[in-house]
Amino acid sequence: MKRWIGLVVVIAMGLGIMFWINKNGDANNSADKKNRMFDPDDLDAYANESQDSQFGADRVRSDAKPAPFDGKRAMKYLETICALGPRISGSASMRKQQALIKKHFEDLGARVTFQTFEAKQNSVKGKVEMTNIIISFQPEKKRRVILCSHYDTRPIADQETDPRDWRKPFVSANDGGSGVALLMELGHHMKDLKTSVGVDFVIFDGEEYIFETEGVRRDRYFIGSEYFAQSWRKSKDRCDYAAAILLDMIAGKDLKLPVEVHSYNDSPRLCKEVWDIAKEHHAKAFQWRRGHNVLDDHTELHKVGIPAIDIIDFDYPHWHRLSDTPANCSIDSMEQVARVLSVWLQRTK
Repeated sequence: MKRWIGLVVVIAMGLGIMFWINKNGDANNSADKKNRMFDPDDLDAYANESQDSQFGADRVRSDAKPAPFDGKRAMKYLETICALGPRISGSASMRKQQALIKKHFEDLGARVTFQTFEAKQNSVKGKVEMTNIIISFQPEKKRRVILCSHYDTRPIADQETDPRDWRKPFVSANDGGSGVALLMELGHHMKDLKTSVGVDFVIFDGEEYIFETEGVRRDRYFIGSEYFAQSWRKSKDRCDYAAAILLDMIAGKDLKLPVEVHSYNDSPRLCKEVWDIAKEHHAKAFQWRRGHNVLDDHTELHKVGIPAIDIIDFDYPHWHRLSDTPANCSIDSMEQVARVLSVWLQRTK
């Protein structure tokens, strides 16, 4: 009898161990499924991964040609922006930049809206005025997409090795300037792009209004994009945003744009469409491989249900350093990104 009892106990223990292995194996497989990057040719696996996106680029539109983007003119815009000096939220140089952007896009026939609000940062006394800028092309269309970037600069160059350099003038050309310069040049070509959706260029304030140093996490991040997203969510007559593409550090030399992880996990179809267009139009900076996990303005758009991805070179060596100047940016890099965006805008529906 004892022998049978012992045998039963052994079998029960074995079954328990197998259950534990299977349970944990399933959990690990689930985590791997969420974080893995598919082979770009494995379309069946990709198609089965996410079915929640309600928009898609028209892959058969052969008439969608890249806009004749002028990279030299875009670089001049970047140099003009950086000549203003640091553009910290609420500063005089930020107000000059706002006036420059407003005049530029209104001269191109776009509707420009200032979304102005007051914000409180945890490590700073008092409130600061911030302004998101919304530049609308074909504003009458309800179905729309967003191209966005931030335009403020961080108060401290916190990645400099010598703390005495942190508070020296920091113009942040690629991180904060390049997205704006690219959109300024792309604005020249919007009237000629055949788009079935309306387009908003949204330029966020408050992405870099951070005073803490590495390892300290008291300050609020993404203040402008949070305000924009929540305002859109609460609006009773809001438009239908099909998708958003965030531009962050897209002009560095030797540009490399792997797929940012949060972007892929939340909006895999949008990632696939953009990187497929890049492959089609020989924009070699776009690399279909797993990139960094980057918290950025696109995560605030995710929270309110707007499919959004971040095109970002997070390995840019001059990030948050005094050396982030136009001299370390590239015309070719901006032209590659613009080539992809201008085709995507025409194919999106």
